[in-house]
Amino acid sequence: MTLLFCSASDNAEVWRSEIAKRLPDLEIRVWPDIGDPADIRMALVWKPPAGMLAGLPNVSLIVSLGAGVEPLLEDPTLPDVPLVRMVSDGLTVDMAGYVALQVLRWHRLVQEYADLQAATRWEPMDHKPASAVTVGILGLGELGAASARTLRTMDYRVLGWSRSPKNLDGVESFSGADGLAAMLGRTEILVCLLPLTGETHGILNAELFAALPAGAVVVNAARGRHLVEEDLLAALDSGRLRGASLDVFVTEPLPPDHPFWRHPKIVITPHVAAITHPSLSAEQVAEAVRAFRAGRPLPNLVDRKRGY
Repeated sequence: MTLLFCSASDNAEVWRSEIAKRLPDLEIRVWPDIGDPADIRMALVWKPPAGMLAGLPNVSLIVSLGAGVEPLLEDPTLPDVPLVRMVSDGLTVDMAGYVALQVLRWHRLVQEYADLQAATRWEPMDHKPASAVTVGILGLGELGAASARTLRTMDYRVLGWSRSPKNLDGVESFSGADGLAAMLGRTEILVCLLPLTGETHGILNAELFAALPAGAVVVNAARGRHLVEEDLLAALDSGRLRGASLDVFVTEPLPPDHPFWRHPKIVITPHVAAITHPSLSAEQVAEAVRAFRAGRPLPNLVDRKRGY
């Protein structure tokens, strides 16, 4: 069996090396040098060119290099074969660290102290203890649950909202429309880690911002299309929101003339909250290949109707 690797943002040779350590008998080809398309039975991809997968007549398994699979599902020519998403310890640890970093940035007044340093001013400021700061997390899947657990070890009060009820130690959980409204009213720092679906598209909008306490902060590390960009700018400029940390955007790379770049209340990172590290994630790819070869149930199989 032959696997095709296709990603413009990942190092193909590093991935080839890490997979070969685990599956030395697996032939790996790298797009666009695929040889005979009929040879390809499996594809390991991140944002492949539209229609590329449809040109592989015998592809029978697709593995996403990311946790999100909406770029694949949006391709109307995507072959109707099993689709596996990435859920690795490396991604989970990375995301929990990113969320903790952004919560601390806003809670512990990091930007304010940077401004004071630039002005050569020694001026201690007061901040609340972590136990008095409420963080609300939208999405309690693998990444959301790990982030919630990390914040609890730092003594933050953590609330969580999900599509269906969840039970996490130390986390007050909510679900449904009524649950969302109840959580938002108590949330000082809101973190979005939802999958992108028809129901969650544009969920970070003016109505949601109005439901948060005045001066709240929004962190979006999920998908750019969760956020209505114009609504965020209006909420920041009016003072409704204190600030925002954004790792994902509707258009990536973020255009140089986009107003987010120069907004004093926005922190930007270039979609790096959770990176798929080959050394930590190749084993999941190998396990998917082993399961496929043996006819066993596939790990982290995507439900296409739900979108994750």
